[in-house]
Amino acid sequence: MEDLEFGPVEMVLAAFEGERPDPGVIAAIAELVEAGTIRLIDLVHVSRDQDGAIRFAEIDEAGIELGEIELAAAGLAAQEDVEELGADLPPGTSAVLLVVELLWAKRLASRVAAAGGFVVDSVRIPAPVVNAAVAEAVGA
Repeated sequence: MEDLEFGPVEMVLAAFEGERPDPGVIAAIAELVEAGTIRLIDLVHVSRDQDGAIRFAEIDEAGIELGEIELAAAGLAAQEDVEELGADLPPGTSAVLLVVELLWAKRLASRVAAAGGFVVDSVRIPAPVVNAAVAEAVGA
């Protein structure tokens, strides 16, 4: 059985105040890449001005340094993706749109496909929501 070439891919829009992400954000991405947890396919800098206009640029064009990280397929995030996700940004904020392959799930996806199975749904629960629910459950 041959493994799939790519595992599941996820788009994550991480917003922040100001024009640039904190260097710790880029460091966290680098750690995930180095650990083999994700493959960074694309990374786009997105901003929404006070008038609501959405602007975006590939990360290198935005002047944000990635260090040793290489993008597997820069330009994969389509303009429609950026505009749709960027519409959720509050005016006056910026974000990075990460397109990541979930390498930890690649083997599972290959085996599910080989068995004739398929994923019916996948839901990501944001970390703050999980932490709040656990804190409430533990405190109850």
